[in-house]
Amino acid sequence: MFATTLSTASVQHAGLVRPILTSAVLGTFLIFAAGFASSDALHSATHDTRHATGFPCH
Repeated sequence: MFATTLSTASVQHAGLVRPILTSAVLGTFLIFAAGFASSDALHSATHDTRHATGFPCH
């Protein structure tokens, strides 16, 4: 009984790893893509987010 419960918990935990990593990679890419973009409209739209994450923008 204990082994079955343990393996079920491991499978549920393993199912969370991929979405978490995907979200982290996508979020990091979006922050840096916006940070290095030269468009003034994009800069203005992401200005507060950049400061909140510590990304220098000026």
